[in-house]
Amino acid sequence: MRDEKDPAKRILLHNLLRLLKGYGRTFHGYPRGYECALVIVCDLDDRDRTAFLAELQAVLDQCSPKPRTQFCLAIEEGEAWLLGDLDAVRTAYPGARKAVLDDYVNDSICGTWEVLADAVYPGGCTALIRKGWQAVGAEKHRWADRISPHMKVDKNASPSFCSFRDSVRILRAKA
Repeated sequence: MRDEKDPAKRILLHNLLRLLKGYGRTFHGYPRGYECALVIVCDLDDRDRTAFLAELQAVLDQCSPKPRTQFCLAIEEGEAWLLGDLDAVRTAYPGARKAVLDDYVNDSICGTWEVLADAVYPGGCTALIRKGWQAVGAEKHRWADRISPHMKVDKNASPSFCSFRDSVRILRAKA
């Protein structure tokens, strides 16, 4: 369960078992009526969905007590959830390139953040990449801050976002 490209991702996934065990012990002692659940969101990137979910579940299965946990995958990246609501993107970025947005296929493995950059960033992903990965990360943060307030949760067309949304609703209903 290693992502050799990003040290921060390696660290989080490497520590997942320890973290889940800690939450399991902590949540186990909560009184009735104060049930807790973890929703863990991961970018799928270029991993096999079924195999990655099985790997995450295998980590959870090593916990006793096991915290109530729901794994949700952003297919391919979190920016897919932003692109799932093109009206929100257009509201946040009125000058967004229509052709780029219209060509996007929800939850496709296509370099999702690059598509969003090509739609809304001056000079597209090429110009942003030239500024370095810290600038890319900062811009991704800005997109989330600007686009998400305009998103209509029930109208989002990203299947992975809808799965996340529905998972949270189910967990809430069971609480």
